[in-house]
Order: sequence, then structure tokens, then C-alpha cells
Amino acid sequence: MDAKTGPGVDAAKGKRRNKGELLVQSMQELLWERGYAGATPAEVQRRAGAGQGSMYHFFRGKAELARAAELGMGEDLKREVEQRFAGRQGLLERIEAYLAPDGVVTRGCRLGRLVQEEEVARSPELMAPIAETYGWIQGRLEEVLAEGVERGELRPDVDVQALAVTILAIRQGAYALARLADSDEPFRQSVKAVSQLLETARPAV
Repeated sequence: MDAKTGPGVDAAKGKRRNKGELLVQSMQELLWERGYAGATPAEVQRRAGAGQGSMYHFFRGKAELARAAELGMGEDLKREVEQRFAGRQGLLERIEAYLAPDGVVTRGCRLGRLVQEEEVARSPELMAPIAETYGWIQGRLEEVLAEGVERGELRPDVDVQALAVTILAIRQGAYALARLADSDEPFRQSVKAVSQLLETARPAV
């Protein structure tokens, strides 16, 4: 058996991969809990059960690890959005599902809150995954709204891009208000408000 491809080598590679995944997972948790400034490399390593050498084996530094964590969180958010839309046919039902609270809203948006940090905002490397994720979400909202226009649920003159931005902004704003109130009530209020907004955009009977 080739010493470079035997079971022991494969197991060692698996452990290295797992260690890298644990570092990313730990960074994701810390970014959500403490933000970028509070996610220190020492705490990331402690949670991941990794030494400094392991961390720098996988990542050149904190920013590169944070970017990997953001990319993973972005993919998670995209899947969550698709799950909210899945199995729902009507426009109002789909938008209400998108805006509904998920049980952890008082912790804030895992990606959106990072934009408020100056160190992140000044870094194109760290801003890019966030911008890509929210650009994708806005695009999916536009598609859902455009389908509503095609089915006659919205007037043909509705600006679906502007409406998608509004709905996305309402959800992001609801996170801030939910944290302030320590309650998911702002999300429930936002669902009512957007439902009323969509009613005004329906074709005249």
C-alpha cells in the first residue's frame, strides 16, 4: 500500500479538513455573538479546539477566516430563503413566509449586523460576501414579485425592483427593532404592513 494514500494518511487528511471546518464554524458563532471586533483568533481557536498553528495552516489570518465564515453563512441564508418560499404558491403567502420571525431574531441578522462594523465596512474582502448574499436575496424577491405580476396578483406598473428593496429593508430593520425590544413583535408588525402594501398594488377589480 502506498504510504501517501493509505488509511492512516486519509484519516489524517480528514482530521485536518474537520479542524478547518471547526474553525469556520467557531468564527461563524463568534461573528453572530460578538461581531468581527469581538471574534478574537484566540477565542476562535479555543472553541474549535485548535492551536494557533492549525489556524494559520488553513487561513492566512483573521480576515480570511472571517470571509470563509461569511461565505458559509451566506449559503445558509440562501437555503433558508428558498425553504421559506418552497411549497407556497400565492405571492402574499410567499412574502409573509419570508418576513416571518424564525425564533432567533433578537440576536440580529448574522450577516447584516456585520455591515455596521467599521472594520468590516472598510474591507472589500469582508464586504463582498455580504453584498453578494443580499444581492441574491433581492434578486429572488424580484423574481417572486415578477411572478406575482404575471399571475395578475400585482399591477403591471409595479416597480418590482423597488418593492423588493423595500421588503428586504423592512426585514433588516425588523432585526434591529427586535433586538431593541427583545421581542419578535416587530417582525409580526412588518408582515401586517407589507401585506397591506401588497394589497394596494393589486389590480383594480
